[in-house]
Amino acid sequence: MPIDRRALLALAAAAATLPPTLARAQEARPETLDALLDEARAFDALETVLVSRERRVLAERGYGGASPDRATNIKSASKTIVSALVGIAIERDILHGVDQPIAPLLRDKLPADPDPRLSQITIGHLLTMRAGLERTSGANYGSWVASRDWVHDALRRPFVDEPGGRMLYSTGSTHLLSAILARESGRPTRALADEWLGAIEGFRIADWERSPQGIHLGGNQMAMTPRSLLAFGETYAAGGRAADGTQVIPEAWVEESWRPRTRSRFTGDGYGYAWFARRLAGRDVRYAWGYGGQMLYVVPELDLVIAMTSDETRPSARTGYRDRLHALAGAIIDIVAAA
Repeated sequence: MPIDRRALLALAAAAATLPPTLARAQEARPETLDALLDEARAFDALETVLVSRERRVLAERGYGGASPDRATNIKSASKTIVSALVGIAIERDILHGVDQPIAPLLRDKLPADPDPRLSQITIGHLLTMRAGLERTSGANYGSWVASRDWVHDALRRPFVDEPGGRMLYSTGSTHLLSAILARESGRPTRALADEWLGAIEGFRIADWERSPQGIHLGGNQMAMTPRSLLAFGETYAAGGRAADGTQVIPEAWVEESWRPRTRSRFTGDGYGYAWFARRLAGRDVRYAWGYGGQMLYVVPELDLVIAMTSDETRPSARTGYRDRLHALAGAIIDIVAAA
C-alpha cells in the first residue's frame, strides 16, 4: 500500500521540512520500520518511538539519549488514563453513569452564588470537554494552577457556552473528574490507578503532581515510561483486556470512549471520552495527545499501537510538530499494513 505522498507533502509545507524519506514524493518509501525510524532522528524534539502489533513490539527507538525505559511527563495524554478510571468507577457503581450531574458531588466547592447552569454539567460533559465553563488550559493555565484551590477555581469560571455545547479543551474538566473519583471512592486517584490498572503488564505511574489539596492533577503532569504508555494503548486495542486476559477496562467503555461526540475547533478532529479521532493512511485512528508531542495512537483495524514521546518543554501544535508526528504515524501504519 503506497504512502499518501500528497498528504505528506501538504504537511511538510505547513510544518517545515520532514525527514527526507517522508518528504520525497516520487521515490520509494523505506521498506522497514527500522529504516523509517532511523530517518525520524531528524525530528529534533522526538525522544522515543515504540511500535507494537498484537502486543508484539515491532520496532523502538530512543533519540538523543532518551530511553523507552525512562519515565517522562506524558502531559495531557494522561487524560485518557483518567477517562479509563471513570469508566471503571461507573462499572463498579462508584459513579452512576456519564449523565450523572457533578454539582452534588462537589457541592462545597461551588461558588457562593452559583450559576444555575452548574447543576446541568455532567460527568459526560467533563469527559468530552463540553462543560461550557471558561477554559483553564492555554493562556489560562498558569493562573489556574497558581490558585489556592484548583477545583473551586475551575467551577467559579464564567460560562462561555452552554453545558453540552461546543468543545472547550480544558484540563480543569479532567481535574474535576480526578476530584470526583477521589471523593466518591475515598481513595487518592493514583491509588485507584495503581489498583485498577495494575493488571496491565508493564504499566506503572512513576509520578503524578497534586493540587494544594492533595488531589492528583487530572489530565496533566503524569510521568511514566514510554513502555508503560504503550502497554496502556495495547490494553485499549485489545478491548480493555490485559495480556493475561483480565478485563481491566470495560469493553463497552473502550467503544464509547472512541465514539466522537464533538470536534476540536483547532484541528477538526473528533473527540470522545478523552480520545481524539482522525484518519491516517486511510485508517481510522484514535489518539491521545500531550503538550510537546506526547502521542499514543491506536489503529483498531490493525491491532497496532504507536507511542511517541518528545521534549515536553516545546510546543507541538502551533509549530506544526504534532502534524509531523501524525505524518510519521501514517508512514508507520502504511509499512505495517503492507507487511
